Amino acid sequence: MYPLPWHTTFAVMPEEYQQLLLQAKKKQKDIAKTISRLSKMRKGEVDRKIHPLHHKAFNHINCLACAHCCKTTGPLFTRKDITTIAKHLKLAPAEFIDRYLRLDEDNDYVLQSLPCTFLGEDNYCTLYAVRPKACREYPHTDRVNQAGILTLAKKNAAICPAVAEIFLTLSK
Repeated sequence: MYPLPWHTTFAVMPEEYQQLLLQAKKKQKDIAKTISRLSKMRKGEVDRKIHPLHHKAFNHINCLACAHCCKTTGPLFTRKDITTIAKHLKLAPAEFIDRYLRLDEDNDYVLQSLPCTFLGEDNYCTLYAVRPKACREYPHTDRVNQAGILTLAKKNAAICPAVAEIFLTLSK
């Protein structure tokens, strides 16, 4: 297995997933060209290309074996997320914010630290039932209007093995 910088005391990502991320890193230029090509298509066409690959990737990629997104990036927390999670934790929203969140440069609420405070060593989310909207929707490759989020997809190809696989496949 390759020693990658995100290794912590958490479960180690399977080598197959590491390889996908390494390939995506090596093929960044090809992925960028693919994204440029996709950006010139109608939004429905982009969805028809990406959605089947999303389903194919998630037929064999298990988020619980990876959790790289939870270890290296954090979600934005909406007001609704904050209220729901605070209630779940039996905290006042202000107390939840003080304890776990900070405002980023865009004035959005994000986690104070990474990996995510709510990620267990077994890669299970301790807030799964009430996780933020951004977590529920990640990596966004099954959303309608993929053409509108291609820049986000490019970033996620460096984080998520499934997104890396999708864009490596599209780049062939």
